[in-house]
Amino acid sequence: MLSPETPRGPSVWSSVPGLGYGGDYNPEQWPEHVRLEDIDLMKEAGVNLLSVAIFSWGLLEPSEGNYDFAWLDDVLDNLHGAGIKVALATATASPPAWLARKHPEILPVTAEGTRLERGSRRHYSPSSSVYRRYATTMTRVIAERYKDHPALALWHVDNELGCHVGEFYGEEDAAAFRLWLERRYGSIDALNEAWGTAFWSQHYASFDEIIPPGLAPTTLNPGQQLDFARFNSRAFMDYYRELLAVLREVTPDVPATTNFMVSSATKTLDYFDWAKDMDVIANDHYLVAADPEREIELAFSADLTRGVAGGNPWILMEHSTSAVNWQPYNQPKMPGEMLRNSLAHVARGADAVMFFQWRQSKAGSEKFHSAMVPHGGRNTQVWRNVVDLGDALRRLEPVKGSRVDSHVAIVFDYEAWWASELDSHPSQGVKYLDTMRAFHRALYLRGVTVDFVHPSADLGGYDLILVCTLYSVTDEAAGSVAAAASDGATVLISYFSGIVDERDHIRLGGYPGAFRELLGIRTEEFHPLFPGTPVTLSDGTAGSVWSEQVQALEATEVLSTFTHYPLEGVPAVTRRATGAGSAWYLATLPDADGVDALTARLLEEAKVTSAAEASAAVELVRRRSADGRNFLFAINHSREDVAVKSDGVELLGGQRFTGVVPAGAVAVIAED
Repeated sequence: MLSPETPRGPSVWSSVPGLGYGGDYNPEQWPEHVRLEDIDLMKEAGVNLLSVAIFSWGLLEPSEGNYDFAWLDDVLDNLHGAGIKVALATATASPPAWLARKHPEILPVTAEGTRLERGSRRHYSPSSSVYRRYATTMTRVIAERYKDHPALALWHVDNELGCHVGEFYGEEDAAAFRLWLERRYGSIDALNEAWGTAFWSQHYASFDEIIPPGLAPTTLNPGQQLDFARFNSRAFMDYYRELLAVLREVTPDVPATTNFMVSSATKTLDYFDWAKDMDVIANDHYLVAADPEREIELAFSADLTRGVAGGNPWILMEHSTSAVNWQPYNQPKMPGEMLRNSLAHVARGADAVMFFQWRQSKAGSEKFHSAMVPHGGRNTQVWRNVVDLGDALRRLEPVKGSRVDSHVAIVFDYEAWWASELDSHPSQGVKYLDTMRAFHRALYLRGVTVDFVHPSADLGGYDLILVCTLYSVTDEAAGSVAAAASDGATVLISYFSGIVDERDHIRLGGYPGAFRELLGIRTEEFHPLFPGTPVTLSDGTAGSVWSEQVQALEATEVLSTFTHYPLEGVPAVTRRATGAGSAWYLATLPDADGVDALTARLLEEAKVTSAAEASAAVELVRRRSADGRNFLFAINHSREDVAVKSDGVELLGGQRFTGVVPAGAVAVIAED
């Protein structure tokens, strides 16, 4: 399991009693009598933590240099009087109309050269020096005004950085990109070497000749594309750090964070790189209503968030009580789903559960987005669910501060994600997360919890390690994987891994490059598969997306082979003993049955078992506290009762666990 990291800075947890509970609070949308009613409702629901002023800049500074904080003063005073803590935002996520009108150069420019106008949100470039000047001023004004306010528990810096627009092509962005490249490489010769510009006459004589990789006649330089992805993540980070520096100066003892969007769909920012600047990790997560297994995607996101947090408790900063408004078809959550979703995040490491938003808007773009207080008010099922969740979180206070127990690691790298999906590769069908999500799903269904770890992390202590489509890898990371196998771990490496170094340069000598010696195999050519053309393996399972001409070297076992022309008899799954452990290779993407069968073999060899025995599929996660207490979360997403073998007190009901989790219910057992 992830070793708990030393806290990065001031801690929010000491100021919030029990598990955190609340959401985004936007009182500026409502008259005073509604705000006063809100306080009573918050007490009824058990709310103890709210994000405030995220999109308030236009009201706090209605014209340049003219501020109106009277309403926010009252709001914070009333919340403090009710014992509710505040994650106070810098109000910089949506610049006011007067600023965008006066300085249109702050607005984002797309690859097509289109300047995106005001009238929405997130309409600024993080590299705009003008915008940064105004944003840091606003941040300082807020920090100075509320630095001693007793409700202040956490700074909420901006909001969902990288959302909507993640790449920027304006003149100032191009200049910032060039400066970033010069600092990264030191000389233009080093950049030419890294990008391989001898190909296609792309040689640069100076950094001044470089532009962002926009629209071009055909495929762009992959080194340039990869560096542009790195730059955009760092541009947002530099902007965040500029605001953070102000907050650190004014309030050195108040922790700060920003809300990430860790999911299976978001790759704009390298969240592992960002984590070191967060006092606590916060994440927003929303279900995809059309996904029939959306609870598994939720688990994937929560596990990855915990990995970014280094095993430390984190905040679920946003999710929804029911339907969202931005998907093609916005269905409400099913009965009990909101409770199951919320406690699934807690099971996987969250010590606070928050929503967008507290009160459902009556106007604006998100008026159909669900909230804790819906349009129908208190006499609604959503409100009853909100109150019930508050009661459940109060009963789960003993869980606070405990850590998730896991003996399986999946290696995850945002840079490898960016690099693996560039447009100049053998197959556009290879997606970084496909194999990873397939194995995470199989482990989830078997009640086995996964830690996501960065390639630079310590892999010691894990019995099973999965390296999925890790296309780019450093020598150090490849050595760490090999050392873990030698020390006794069972390691599985999938296709299209170890192919290039961190510059996107091919590792010569045959594929899979960095892992060739560890695996005891050598591939001469790839044979990517067309969509809709699965192949059959000798063990009867089917593969898709990928196949390759694998040669198993001496002492490498062949466990399964391809059966299709021209790869009949060519290894598809191999295993090689190494030191006290083993290294397996997977040369295709198996179907669900194939992944499950291979997962079973890997778990058996690694001696990893489910968190508990159950009569049917149920989400099982165990958290362990420093004082030795164990808490088993059993979340039944099905419409049938499930028997789970565990002894102890069920915390939500306050009685001895009966051994049965009813259909659609959750049990949290403080184990004997």
